[in-house]
Order: sequence, then C-alpha cells, then structure tokens
Amino acid sequence: MTHSIQADSGWRVWWQLTRPHTLTASFAPVFLGTMIAINYTDIHWGLFLAMLIASLLIQAATNMFNEYYDFARGLDNEKSVGIGGAIVRNGVKPKTVLSLALLLYLIAAVIGIWICSQTSWWLLVVGGAAMAIGYLYTGGPFPIAYTPFGELFSGVVMGYLIVIIAFYIQTMSVTVEASLLAVPSTLLVAAIMMTNNIRDMVGDAASGRKTLVILTGRPVGVMILASFFAISYLWILALVIFNDLTPWTLLVFLSAPKAFNVVKTFKRYTAPLEVMPAMKATGITNTLFAFLLGIGLLIHHLL
Repeated sequence: MTHSIQADSGWRVWWQLTRPHTLTASFAPVFLGTMIAINYTDIHWGLFLAMLIASLLIQAATNMFNEYYDFARGLDNEKSVGIGGAIVRNGVKPKTVLSLALLLYLIAAVIGIWICSQTSWWLLVVGGAAMAIGYLYTGGPFPIAYTPFGELFSGVVMGYLIVIIAFYIQTMSVTVEASLLAVPSTLLVAAIMMTNNIRDMVGDAASGRKTLVILTGRPVGVMILASFFAISYLWILALVIFNDLTPWTLLVFLSAPKAFNVVKTFKRYTAPLEVMPAMKATGITNTLFAFLLGIGLLIHHLL
C-alpha cells in the first residue's frame, strides 16, 4: 500500500482545508434527526436545509481552527498526514485560515438565528455551546483534542446533539425514541475522532498530547474503535427486538462490512499513510449507517 503527500492547487487548496472526509459527521446526524421526525410531523424542508448548511459550516470551521492552532503550536509540517495542508504545504497565510474559519462561524451563526426565530430562542444557548466546543477542540489554553475526552465531546456534540436539534426544530419536542436513535450517531462520530487519534498517536505523544489512545495504547484503542462499531449495530438490533423499532432499520447492517474493513486495516497497518483509507471509510460508514437508518424510518412512515 503506497501513498504520497502532494501540494494542492487552485480550488483544491480550499476544499482540502475543510477536510472533506470529516464533513459527513455533520450531514449524517442532520439527515437522521429529520428522518426520525418524519414519523411525528410534516417536515419543514427550509429548516432542514438551514440546519444542514449551518452544521457543515461549523464542521468546516472547526477543521480550520484545528489547522491553524496545530500550525501555531508547531505540530504540523509539510509531511503531516491528515491535515488540509493549506498552511504548511500550499503557502496560505495562517491568519487567512483563521479569518476564513471565523467567517464560516459568522455565517453559521446568522443561519442559526434564523432557525431560532422559526423555532425556539433556547437553541441559541445550545448552538452557542456547540460552536464554543468546536473552537475549544483545538483552540484556547486547554484544547479538548489534547485530552482523553476528544471522542466524548465530538460524539456528544456532532453526533447526539445535532440529531436532537434536527429533530427538535421539526417537532418542537425531544422524545425517548429520538434520544435512543441518536446513540449510534454519537458512537460513530466518536469513531471518526478515534481513527484520527490512532493514526496520529506517535506524533501526538511526542507533542505532549494525552489522547485516549495514547493513555490506553494502540491495541486497546483499536478495540475501543471496534466496540464503537459493534455497539452501534447491536443497539439498533436491540431496539428492534425490545423496543418495537421497525425492522426496516436493520438496513444499517448493509454498512457493516465497511466498518469491519476499517478495524481490519487498523489491525494490519500502523503507518499514518497506510491507514488513511480506513479513516475515510469510517466517515463513509457513519454516513451509510445514518442514511440507511433514516431510509428504514422513511419506509416505515410511507407504509
């Protein structure tokens, strides 16, 4: 398995800066929350699109904050794997990256205000907290990404919370069913962060980070990653058996081979470039799982 890192040019510089393989962590929860809501009410597609765009902007901005602060702390160089590379490989000024991230946050905030005007102003508090965590993930004096809690915060905010907000803006309520169906999303977004931390654990350890996989060791970290996948699938199966969830949601198992291959790759390879395909596959797994779960709920609604 051979890969190489090359500088980008033109629009690819800015596209890679968003770290596109992570953006599914925003799309999938919004779609899922909306599909859960479809069995409760008629969908307001304007609110859906607004929520989707705002979430994508926040995720992209978070990635740019990551790029900026890792460069500022001397953690990234032209050979770093998994970064957008706009600063160290493509010559974009660090302040430009930071300014672009802040601009995306501003646009997301304006969209969020409109969503609040159509639903509830309490969402300002929730949305503001989510945006603050996105910034503090790598920004501020005590970055969350440098602690063992990166997977927890990213999973809860980008997985669980986005599902619940997407559901809430359609139904103006939060139900037990919505909360239960948001659990796999939480775990799969955490899995995206876990693959990132497994890949980067050598460099992270050298820089003084204390991520979960650094504290547990790589073999245990891979086992935790596998458990995120396993629990996600078993969770849906349990809801079908014990909680009267429609069997159509078992469509999620069509994505299981992708998750299996992710774990197999991380067990077989250790070099950052060698595991990059598995990282992208984790994002795809997250998207497929949410899409298939949402489609299962939609089929149940239509029938």
